[in-house]
Amino acid sequence: MRNSLKCFLACGLWAAWGAQAGAQSFTWYASTEGNTWQTSTVKLSKKAAEAQVTVDDEAGYPAFKAWAATFNELDWDALGVLTRAEQDEILARVFSPDGDLRFSRGRISMGANDYARSYYSCDDVEGDLELRYFNIDRDKTTIIPFIRAAQKFNPDLTFWISPWCPPAWMKINGDYPVLSSKFNQMPEKMNYILYGNVGGKTDPDEMKLMGERKGKFPRQLATTDYFIQDPRYLQAYANYFCKFITAYREQGIPIDMVMYQNEAYSYTPYPGCAWTAEGTVRFNRDYLGPTLKREHPDVKLYLGTFNTNRVDYVQKIASDKKLQEYVSGMGFQWEGRESLPVLRAEHPDWSYICSESECGWGSFDWAAGEHTFELMNHYLGNGCNEYTIWNFILTDNGESPWGWKQNALIRVDSKARTFTYTPEYFAVKHYSHFIVPGTKVVAYKAQGEDRMPVLACKTPEGKYVVMAGNFKDEAAPLTVKIGEKSLSANLAPHSYNTFVMK
Repeated sequence: MRNSLKCFLACGLWAAWGAQAGAQSFTWYASTEGNTWQTSTVKLSKKAAEAQVTVDDEAGYPAFKAWAATFNELDWDALGVLTRAEQDEILARVFSPDGDLRFSRGRISMGANDYARSYYSCDDVEGDLELRYFNIDRDKTTIIPFIRAAQKFNPDLTFWISPWCPPAWMKINGDYPVLSSKFNQMPEKMNYILYGNVGGKTDPDEMKLMGERKGKFPRQLATTDYFIQDPRYLQAYANYFCKFITAYREQGIPIDMVMYQNEAYSYTPYPGCAWTAEGTVRFNRDYLGPTLKREHPDVKLYLGTFNTNRVDYVQKIASDKKLQEYVSGMGFQWEGRESLPVLRAEHPDWSYICSESECGWGSFDWAAGEHTFELMNHYLGNGCNEYTIWNFILTDNGESPWGWKQNALIRVDSKARTFTYTPEYFAVKHYSHFIVPGTKVVAYKAQGEDRMPVLACKTPEGKYVVMAGNFKDEAAPLTVKIGEKSLSANLAPHSYNTFVMK
């Protein structure tokens, strides 16, 4: 008996030592332009060197939930250029639980967005407040087949929704865009209503379709709700959300979360709707929140998507006590990234997500991937538990019907009928391939003047994963302290890197 016990204890100690020894090394995945996903092994040093980042297992970050992609009509068209075998390859890589990106969630636009083929809604019968003519007929020919193609590789996909624009007849301008431009037929004389009661000149380049937006965004806030603030219209619109959820569920597509509006602070030449803070609170607090609770109590209401760095304006909305009774979280994108840390600190019990990764300007280059790598670092490092990609596949220069050229993870040459995985694809893979549901952030360093964003995570299995970028023109050392040891490596210039504990 004693000998058996000794053997048992010895074997246990040996196994524990073996597991500990195996845990002292990391697989290093490194990508540079033209040389992606190269692997090597890095061992922890016995003594911790001076570190840029120190792991803290008790950091208090939320458990990560999901990576998501948006299902748009132009993405479906891009996929349709390719053969069935190529389509299956792409969808498996993006959505399969053992694929490259492992997306398990999808975002759906309720009606037309800027990457729809054209304007449309689910009820274009003017004055139909009873929604007798509500339908998802167009989605049944585009978005729903697209989703079903993805469900083939991950039947457990879940979804969230937001509109870019309500039916045009529910808006005070009776049209889909917010502002006139050469890309739509809205009369220019109607632009005045955006700032109507205080005056102000509309800027046709407010969205900066070319180049970068800098400073406060928007520079001037709308003073007019473009959605008609008549109680009959507000209630009809809340009912519209519920009908959409029901209709999609009947198609086998589960929706579990909604946001009232995509980018209420983008005054767009494409489908959009400007909302004031007062109108936002009114609709969500008095109509959408109560109606969802009654009709779909399992569906969560998030505030968003917020794309403004005017923090006080977002605070004004989120601080309404009665509205808070219905809210489970918030979604941020674009300049909203600057508002995220403040709002998360003020409302720690809510969940936070990146509702849209920035789309760039159609460059499809390595720098675009570097920017997305930094965005993932920022949003996860500031407590977001979901991250949503915008277009994951587009043709040619990625141009929308409204004149904006955007990036995507996969680029299709419509003439040659071929496709390539872009630098941004690999930037995303460096995160999403390893950060699985239940993973927690244990260290975060924002990209500063050193141009080195770093994020350390711990998976549900107890393994550490470190993502680090070096976006300088020369190599740079990385040191991450883990307990009494350290992970050290010399990162190549303009590289994406992931270190995974063995």
